[in-house]
Amino acid sequence: MSLFTWCSRRAGGLAMLATIALAYWVISNEAEAQRHGYKYQSTDSLSAPNYDSQGAGIWVSVFAYYCLLIHFLVFMFPLRSCYAVFNITRSLKKNARSKSLKEFKLAHRRRGSSTSLSSSETLTSSRDLSSTSSSEAGDIDPEIYTDGDIAPDRVIHAIIIPNYKEENDTLRETLEVLASHPQARNTYDVYLAMEQREHNVETKAIRLTNEFSKKFRSIDFTVHPADIPGEVAGKGSNAAWAARKLSEKYSIGQRKDVIITGIDADSHLSSTYFALLTTMHMAYPETATTTLYSAPIIFDRNAHKVPAIVRVADILWSAAGMSGLYAGSTIAPPTSVYSLPLELVDRVGGWDCDSEAIGEDLHMYLKCFFALNGNLTVRTVLSPVSQSNVTGGGHGKGTQGLWKDVTARYKQALRHMWGALDTGFALRKVVELWQERKHTSRAFRPLHTSLNDDSDSYVPESQIECLDNEVPLESGIFSDVVTDTLKGPNYERIFYLFHRLFEAHFLPVQMTILIITSTLYCWVSEGSADVHGINWIWSVCGFFRAVGFMQVAFYLFLYEHFHRICLETREREMSDAGLTKGMHFSRREVKKNFIDYLMVPLVAPAYGAIPCAHAQIFHFWTLDLVYTVSKKVTRQRAKSVTTADAMV
Repeated sequence: MSLFTWCSRRAGGLAMLATIALAYWVISNEAEAQRHGYKYQSTDSLSAPNYDSQGAGIWVSVFAYYCLLIHFLVFMFPLRSCYAVFNITRSLKKNARSKSLKEFKLAHRRRGSSTSLSSSETLTSSRDLSSTSSSEAGDIDPEIYTDGDIAPDRVIHAIIIPNYKEENDTLRETLEVLASHPQARNTYDVYLAMEQREHNVETKAIRLTNEFSKKFRSIDFTVHPADIPGEVAGKGSNAAWAARKLSEKYSIGQRKDVIITGIDADSHLSSTYFALLTTMHMAYPETATTTLYSAPIIFDRNAHKVPAIVRVADILWSAAGMSGLYAGSTIAPPTSVYSLPLELVDRVGGWDCDSEAIGEDLHMYLKCFFALNGNLTVRTVLSPVSQSNVTGGGHGKGTQGLWKDVTARYKQALRHMWGALDTGFALRKVVELWQERKHTSRAFRPLHTSLNDDSDSYVPESQIECLDNEVPLESGIFSDVVTDTLKGPNYERIFYLFHRLFEAHFLPVQMTILIITSTLYCWVSEGSADVHGINWIWSVCGFFRAVGFMQVAFYLFLYEHFHRICLETREREMSDAGLTKGMHFSRREVKKNFIDYLMVPLVAPAYGAIPCAHAQIFHFWTLDLVYTVSKKVTRQRAKSVTTADAMV
């Protein structure tokens, strides 16, 4: 292992130690200087002071201006989140009034078969969308459709549901929601990505696949082996194994219209999600195979049954995800649920399975981003995904119940912050990108045929040129090789990407350290002359902190409307599908949830700074984190059904 690799994997921890060391040096030296008084000389009245060795000197300014930068970044994050939730809410209201999308969904109900659409059901457009540049990003107006006679059923949705020791009711409920979609019988290929470490996993999988065999285009399961060297248990490993298996089922001609969607075991997706996904895939053919689709998430099932601090932590977590999903954003890492074409999965060699890929959603995004030299197209699916809040089984009752729920949420926060390893992964990838910046010809093969064990299945086209002269790529053993030429590196997007990674993996700890140390510095230097000319910075930082908290409160206010629209839409769809009985719906009212606004100062350190520091400190001696399954809320079923399931 090279020194650079070692340091990149511990970038967060090294940055934390460097900030603490800087603050200690400045405060200790300034404290010593205060006891003896500053000594400085000036050559003339116009020149700057020339400090002697007493005091921290120039490092005081470095410390102060870095503190200002961090406060400014913290100030900007909730501002961007507020704009994002406002933008998404406005778009959702517009989509709710759109008749075109409803007609598209009804077309599947009228079909009853997988034959092509009649001319009246074919999606058409009055303008050309094929010229859309890959630099464009964002969602699509549901009024816009693609030219041609391409039937929506041509697009196949391969839905991977990674799970490990999930309750039967959790998986069954997720499958029931998917099966209620009008397009499920024609376009959904569902894959239960199971884990061999789970006891009687095949029996569980067979029971579920048999139960839902007639409700989807197909349903199957895969079992990730427990003894593969270098692979760790987790969502990424199960998804990787399932992807390799499902890849075998689709021919070269089909692959460009196969979209893989990875979801959590408790994710409830609306049929609108896949309708919009199909529409965007068809509307932008030039970027269809190089686009990653993200959707906002919402915790609207058991939020009323968890403590306020847990509820607010999840709301702010969803805010972090939504902060990149506003219209026009070019950097939009997904949160939990995302979709990408099978050809893009082929291009990057599938999902990684090592300990660095524990945050598989962000990790896969980074793989796709750098495989395309930063020219990955991102689009927002304006169909929020319903999730359940993490619970320890305490149901928010009593001190013991509160502790169980709070502890369970901390374990999930630690798992999220363990993803700080992805910053190191991105650093190594950007170095590789720079080294290969002049080599833009690439070739790749279908995921299941690739013999390359590296994380990236891209290989230079020059490696197959010698064979190309003897055996045409269109025939023989090279008939499945795809070649193309990439655009040059997009350094502007790379800069924005690293800003988002810094925001996610560094900012919580850096902000906490600097709040504490800047307060100590002000206390140490109180009453002395402002010889460094930096006292104005502390005033500005205080302003940023105060306004930042106000912005978070304003975000919660905007979230109320977003939550209400999403909940009403899901409740309406579940009612139409006959699934509302026993299903959970968490409603919000400002009066009842006023305590949420008071929890913001506690959530930031409890589920941001502390687990972030916890993860970064542990990274110095281990990269492995034992994967644990969080409890999920499920529908309240009849006792007879529950008992019968328990006896199986």
